[in-house]
Amino acid sequence: MAPRFEGVDFYDLDSLLSEEERAVRDTVRQWVDDKLIPVINEHYLEGRFPKHLVPEMAELGFFGANLPEEYGCAGLNNVAYGLIMQELERGDSGIRSFASVQSGLVMFPIHTYGSDEQRARWLPQMARAKAIGCFGLTEPDGGSDPGTMKTRAEKKGGDWVLNGAKMWITNGTVADVAVVWAMTEHGVRGFLVEKGTPGYTGRDIPHKFSLRASVTSELFFAHCRVPESNRLPKAEGLGAPLSCLTQARYGIAWGGVGAAMACYREALEFCKNRTLFGSPLINKQHMQVRLADIVRRITLGQLLALQLGRLKDAGTMHHTHVSLAKWNNVRMGLDV
Repeated sequence: MAPRFEGVDFYDLDSLLSEEERAVRDTVRQWVDDKLIPVINEHYLEGRFPKHLVPEMAELGFFGANLPEEYGCAGLNNVAYGLIMQELERGDSGIRSFASVQSGLVMFPIHTYGSDEQRARWLPQMARAKAIGCFGLTEPDGGSDPGTMKTRAEKKGGDWVLNGAKMWITNGTVADVAVVWAMTEHGVRGFLVEKGTPGYTGRDIPHKFSLRASVTSELFFAHCRVPESNRLPKAEGLGAPLSCLTQARYGIAWGGVGAAMACYREALEFCKNRTLFGSPLINKQHMQVRLADIVRRITLGQLLALQLGRLKDAGTMHHTHVSLAKWNNVRMGLDV
């Protein structure tokens, strides 16, 4: 059988996927082709998030897909979750970012570090997109050094009072709840700050040249009082937010592959339809070499992402595995 070159599955990775994994991938792929791609150019150009698509994404189980069914989630394995991220980013990076934040940066810490009450309250709502979340770690002066965060939380009676700011927050102004990390006298702690809490405000960051169809915001906390019941009780130290970043980076490693796949298909169609000196570009050896090089890079990224997912499902994945895969696959996507 000839390799499925145009489908960007040169090494027949489908044969390494389970029936369920293929079904999940195909469902998301069809939705992206039918619902996202026809409208995303307009939203990208206007810098507007296609919020009308969110209920459909929830109905198909995109949010928290690898979390337990008892919370209304799909209960899929991590390879299937990665394939969801791959296909969403094939449509648009901003849409994958929305789903990745909702799942990996908000639902994951609530499930991992939250109380039974917090999990029961938020996870089913977020799986159905009845509640949207954001993740507040990055700050104006310390994006790459969260250990020096300036946002502070001080215990006063039965509450915590937060002061500070967060920057480059996906979903910030549309979120019903923010997972906010702040420095306390006992180290970094996580808090669930609900929309409408006095002292909590946000504003969108305008004039972006990237992720234009995604909401990106600044968050501000001025004597923002949060009850003790909204603190994530199991999140102690910087390792908690960093573990959330590992979850998000896992999805991004798959997303880079999806973005590269979309670029390859666009380039291939252009080369087929563009005639130069009486012949389609696809007949030119120089273009054939460039397209073959793209497939080489994508294939390596696909194999890396798949093995990363298998390690994660086996419980043997280390955060450095995720860092390597994200580094390689995002670099690969940019090169493509």
